Amino acid sequence: MLVDSPPEQRAETAPAPPTRRAVRAFGLLLALAILVLVVLASIAIGAKELSLGQVWHGLFEDSGTYGDVVVAERLSRTVLGLLAGAALGLAGAVLQALTRNPLADPGLLGINAGASAAVVTAITYLGITSLSGYVWFAFFGAAAVGALVWFLGGSRGATPVRLALAGTAISAALYGYLQAVMIMDDAALGKMRFWTLGSLSSATDSTIRAGTVLALALARPLNAMAMGDDTAKALGANLNRTRALSMLAATVLCGAATAACGPIVFVGLMVPHVVRSFTGPDLRWILPYAAILSPVLLLGADVIGRIVARPAELQVGIVTAILGGPVFIFLVRRRRTAQL
Repeated sequence: MLVDSPPEQRAETAPAPPTRRAVRAFGLLLALAILVLVVLASIAIGAKELSLGQVWHGLFEDSGTYGDVVVAERLSRTVLGLLAGAALGLAGAVLQALTRNPLADPGLLGINAGASAAVVTAITYLGITSLSGYVWFAFFGAAAVGALVWFLGGSRGATPVRLALAGTAISAALYGYLQAVMIMDDAALGKMRFWTLGSLSSATDSTIRAGTVLALALARPLNAMAMGDDTAKALGANLNRTRALSMLAATVLCGAATAACGPIVFVGLMVPHVVRSFTGPDLRWILPYAAILSPVLLLGADVIGRIVARPAELQVGIVTAILGGPVFIFLVRRRRTAQL
């Protein structure tokens, strides 16, 4: 004879419903699986058509054939896409938390403008035309603008509004300088055109790894700052140090990615904003998700650019701009509707 268990015992033995943490963890694993698929697509698909056999041979053999060379080039740009995508996504997430503006992106603080202005100066006035030559100018230009924004924003007394205003003003001035120089110098215009469109075809990883570690380490203090300055102080967060390190992390990440690939737009805006709708405001989850899904977007856009313009290629910066424009309009309209 079967005896029904009392309700208390049934409640104890029943499987617990999945927690929000478990759902987030599963989502992170799913994002990793998607990233693996996109990486494989980035290696297998390109402007030059190769069979799966040629791709496999190029990955695991070294005979120096045409197909092997093509696969090696695709592998290097795929690795660069992974690093640059993660850098842009992390920079966007950090800046959105720092400025308390969910629609902020790395361009808000003038970092892209600083890198672009430094490159056009190196090309026009110093005669530097190789990537290995001007990549460091781009990086240090971004770093210099980041420091200037921090100083104009009040340095130790910096606030999100001051930083955003300083970055916007500096961006306007630098882009004006950039356009003036390019208009007056046709040679500089031709040399800058490819870099300013954004591309993964010939770049280096620079200092992206160091910025990634720093950004991930800032998740907890940025979480505290999101609750307001007074609450953050009560929780023991050092506001000035957190803001300074956040500026440093965003500058290193965005500066390195921009120097390597050119000013690629919308990746740092779209991915953290979309991720936040799933993870909530906790940066301990936003940052890992952004680091994984941003390369998915960047590499996916790069693959699309190789396919739609065969046998030529459409630069990844153009594809992300085409994809990002409508998404940005949708995000702005949804945010405005939510506020009404």
